[in-house]
Amino acid sequence: MERIELTAGTIEYEDTGGDGPVLVLLHGMMMDATLWETTVADLAADHRCLVPTLPLGAHRHPMRPDADLSLPGVARLVSEFVDRLGLGGATVVGNDTGGALVQLLMGDRAERIGRAVLVSCEAFDNFPPGLTGRTLVAAGKLPPALFGLFMQQMRLRVLRRLPVAFGRLTKRGDAVTARWTAPVRQRPDVRRDAVRMLRAAAADPRFLLAAAERLPGFRKPVLVVWAGEDRVMPPGHGRRLARLLPDARLVEVADSYTLVPLDRPAELARLLREFTRATAPSGSVGSG
Repeated sequence: MERIELTAGTIEYEDTGGDGPVLVLLHGMMMDATLWETTVADLAADHRCLVPTLPLGAHRHPMRPDADLSLPGVARLVSEFVDRLGLGGATVVGNDTGGALVQLLMGDRAERIGRAVLVSCEAFDNFPPGLTGRTLVAAGKLPPALFGLFMQQMRLRVLRRLPVAFGRLTKRGDAVTARWTAPVRQRPDVRRDAVRMLRAAAADPRFLLAAAERLPGFRKPVLVVWAGEDRVMPPGHGRRLARLLPDARLVEVADSYTLVPLDRPAELARLLREFTRATAPSGSVGSG
């Protein structure tokens, strides 16, 4: 993992290098860059993939005390990451809350994005999303020490697989989700960040409704990928997003819950590869 010092603090990221089309891939709450590990391993043959671990609760470097950890604040951090690394024109991909961040960028910082991909994510009034999201945001009201005790339960697979945890997010990605809660269980400073982030999210639960009003103004290519069996992010929201965006294509993926990069990584890599090839500017072999 590489590191970059941004205004909020130190961000770790993976950069596969290469001169192919550039993808910036974003994860959700209580997740890290390993969400994309298998998909990136496939795409790295012909794409440059950059995967930051954002301060959403599974990060390993605490943020500065004055850092804005609201979701709009984290979206601005992604924008800073893109600017600092010279990634303007990249394809920005988001799954789960990562897709919410992409929508914020599409509305407020569209000039930094070449293309966008929304993969089973929060949209419209679905925040916090489902039983999983509501439980997590409610737990964020606890003092950091008690939040840490609450998250200690996630060491047990039987509890991770409950609907209030990761059970409705992934069919077959438990080995990955088991690692995501380690920082918040072990690090008091990361717990403080997580609680700050969750409380900021709870204070503005309608932010995606405002973001949706700006989406019709995003006229660059968009791929909407939705899990057909998703029980946290309504499949109807994927269809609604595709209708709202001027240049969007919708694909529904079978045999997957919300975290498509864990449940169907090869299929997702195939869809991303087809999308970047189909929408590349004429004569372009890079990020365009």
